[in-house]
Amino acid sequence: MVSSKFAIAGQSDTRSGFGDGLLEVAKQNEHVVALCADLTGSLKMDKFQKHFPDRFYNTGIAEANMMGIAAGLTIGGQIPYTGTFANFSTGRVYDQIRQSIAYSDKNVKICASHAGVTLGEDGATHQILEDVGMMRMLPNMTVIVPCDYMQTKLATMAIADYEGPVYLRFGRPKVPIFTAADQDFQIGKAQILHEGSDVTIIACGHLVWRAILAADELEAKGISVEIINMHTIKPLDTAAILHSVSKTACVVTAEEHQRNGGLGEAVAQVLALHQPVPMEMVAVDDSFGESGQPEELMTKYHINTTDIVAAVERVLARKK
Repeated sequence: MVSSKFAIAGQSDTRSGFGDGLLEVAKQNEHVVALCADLTGSLKMDKFQKHFPDRFYNTGIAEANMMGIAAGLTIGGQIPYTGTFANFSTGRVYDQIRQSIAYSDKNVKICASHAGVTLGEDGATHQILEDVGMMRMLPNMTVIVPCDYMQTKLATMAIADYEGPVYLRFGRPKVPIFTAADQDFQIGKAQILHEGSDVTIIACGHLVWRAILAADELEAKGISVEIINMHTIKPLDTAAILHSVSKTACVVTAEEHQRNGGLGEAVAQVLALHQPVPMEMVAVDDSFGESGQPEELMTKYHINTTDIVAAVERVLARKK
């Protein structure tokens, strides 16, 4: 079974990985500063605020101002991390990000929590599902969607050494921690979590664990699954994709995002240009979310473990 190959170190939310990573990297790098749009507790930035009050700025519910301030701070050599919900980190401030950060290639780290339908009861106005597409279309922008608490912590620390704007997306639900604390997080380098020969599953964020559970079910049926954790959506690890499909000859992508603009579309572009093979996408199909329990919403919008299994069965039928 695939999941038995992973050492699980409890469960935690990925936003806590961000908060702990931010504090740790701030201890190592005096240029790291943090800005929050009045959601310090929700973003788990309170530890940073306590330890480094002179390097923390609560801009209030003024996200556009926060992005402008962050861009300005880079001119003085600071490394600003901005924090608010994903919807407010992108949709509300896209003009400021485009004009003041991406266009001028400012070294701002846009850190976004509470993305996707797993935000749950807050409903469609907060459950942004198009943010990855918005951000990956911006020149100069790097887009990272880590899978668990530890990988989010490691990514948060790694982006401090990366010169240029970054969009880091994470969330509120607790998921199993299966990333090792000593793992070397490399921006733009996919993780091959499990090797297989029949089908490639490429996932990001919370859907990586669902892909692992799906692989358990599939391997019980005799289907050999290769699992890729594509934590960096841009730049995309094209080499990892092509190497995997050279063995499996079919792909399923899984993400908590719209089908348009996200991981699946990015992978499809690679395949169309270099190695066309049958492909299925597990993603929200051109729809806003709604208020509800996270697990119920994942089932309703067809981004759960059973949907990954069904997608694999469909793509294998096409492969034959």
